[in-house]
Amino acid sequence: MKKILTIVTLCVYSFAQANPADSSNFYYLKGLEEKKAKRFQVASLQFDKSIAFNPNNTEALLENAYTNLEMRKTDQAKMFFSKVYQINPSNKQAIKELMNIYYNYRQFDKAVELAKKCVDCSESQRIIGMSSYHQEDYTTAEAYLKPYLDKNVNDAEATYTLARTYIDMEETKKAIPYMERAVKLPIAKAVWMYEQAILLYEMNDYKNSVAAFSNAVEHGYTQSLDFNENYGFACLYSGDYEKGEKLIMSVLGKKTGNKDLLRGLAEVLYQQKQFDRSLFYCQKLIELDAKDGKALYQAGLCFQKKGEKDRGQAMCDKAIEIDPSLESLKRKKDLSFM
Repeated sequence: MKKILTIVTLCVYSFAQANPADSSNFYYLKGLEEKKAKRFQVASLQFDKSIAFNPNNTEALLENAYTNLEMRKTDQAKMFFSKVYQINPSNKQAIKELMNIYYNYRQFDKAVELAKKCVDCSESQRIIGMSSYHQEDYTTAEAYLKPYLDKNVNDAEATYTLARTYIDMEETKKAIPYMERAVKLPIAKAVWMYEQAILLYEMNDYKNSVAAFSNAVEHGYTQSLDFNENYGFACLYSGDYEKGEKLIMSVLGKKTGNKDLLRGLAEVLYQQKQFDRSLFYCQKLIELDAKDGKALYQAGLCFQKKGEKDRGQAMCDKAIEIDPSLESLKRKKDLSFM
């Protein structure tokens, strides 16, 4: 029985050698069987044999490319897709896959070139839009991403990229709704939530900015010193003074000589009509530097707002003696010197 099987195998092999096209198809079918069984390495070897008999077997080339993608061998997959593209420049499968591979390799010019050939591909608008953003061609990015997102509302990465496009175009109002959509999608990243918080802060929407900061923390964003400083001031402006002061003081605990933070606290609290709180930080500034005219002037303004006008005016006058540049504030009745 073993002899018979050996003879049959030799006959098949001899037939395959004599008929390259049939041999290519024989190994191609073997490759499909192995691929279906998820034995990808073996499948790829069978497809290699098929291609060796017929280098123009596009079906074997494509299957070998997809098999290598399964094994995360992207360079090998790219090589096989490229061979198909060389044989048939209109092959939609090769164009589509190469378009995505080139985009992932950040070869944006090539990705756009292929996307423009893949007019029926659902992802072509996305690829052109995303690539254009990375190439700082924001007008083109907007032109392609907006219609794409009208049909693909759950694409978080593209939604975020359109938001970033508007940010880089310095059109913040247009960016906000797309960033809001992006952070609500399942694969949203904590850093997007932080960026949303900063956007809202810059638009003076402090209540929603605080909510975005909190959302970023809940999703694991690292509370760096810069993060806590921004979060703290958003809290202060939104009226949550206790939390805001706590966050800013946590930063000051590590930046003990940072007078700007103390001055910022005093200024914001003054603007928020929290005069006693503002005075507390003015005093800290004066303790650090008895000749800090700005802090003394700020304290004087606080006393005036508290109803102690004579005392406050005397402090402002003393501050001007220390720092004559403050005279301009008095003339202009400008209560801010930040």
